[in-house]
Amino acid sequence: MPASLSLASPRRRGVTVAASASLALIGLAFVLPLAWIVLAAFDADATVSVKPPSSWTLENFAAIMSVDGTLRPLWNSALISLGTAALCVIVSVLAAYPLSRFQMRFNRAFLYTILFGSCLPITAMMVPVYALFVSFRLLDSLPGTVLFMAATSLPMAVWMMKNFMDSVPISLEEASWVDGASGMAALWHVVVPLMKPGIAVVFIYVFTAAWGNFFVPFVLLMSPENQPAAVAVYTFFGAHGEIAYGRLAAFSIFYSLPVLLLYVLVQRRSGGGFAMAGAVKG
Repeated sequence: MPASLSLASPRRRGVTVAASASLALIGLAFVLPLAWIVLAAFDADATVSVKPPSSWTLENFAAIMSVDGTLRPLWNSALISLGTAALCVIVSVLAAYPLSRFQMRFNRAFLYTILFGSCLPITAMMVPVYALFVSFRLLDSLPGTVLFMAATSLPMAVWMMKNFMDSVPISLEEASWVDGASGMAALWHVVVPLMKPGIAVVFIYVFTAAWGNFFVPFVLLMSPENQPAAVAVYTFFGAHGEIAYGRLAAFSIFYSLPVLLLYVLVQRRSGGGFAMAGAVKG
């Protein structure tokens, strides 16, 4: 037995070294773009290279700090992303409840249909969607864009919400029914509070997808005052291939902060897991 262990240990060390090297390369691939953003934002002569600034400056931040250039696009992104995430969470909770609690003949087929809907490429739908928006006069409308983006995120949100709802014991709802609660009251006062981590996951997933969506707002929103930050970042690319790298990096920092803050806030508010210990007595 000791001989086998001594023979296996060099091989195990080799596997550990190879795995560590692979993880280091993957980490480096993520660290380099982040390092470029931070360094280029404070460099007056920023280029595409990752290098410390020759002289640290705040000129890039001062150049982008305007209502039309930064504040309004970020505000539009917040309206679109929060509206899309909130609408998607509410509808997905209502849609996932019967799929999770009632055994119907078409449950499995309906879930597979939802999963297929999440696989449809958004580019394949934009031509008929554009014609539909023209017919309903919803072009250049923030509410119309929110409705469409919520509809495209809803299939995956329903699928995820249903899986989270399956983790909540139905015996808790049955106890509330005995006390006279209706089905909707049991959903909102019993199931939803126990699903806070799952709801937070769905909310963050939909919010980040809407926050980084460039194609849909670029097609559906025409006027500059309605365009979100994902489209406004295109203004840093000049007409003749010139790119304002420093301003682009400074804008990217402001663009990334709301998602990071939302993730930290939701993680702390939702708790670490389902707080159901002791809820059901033996």
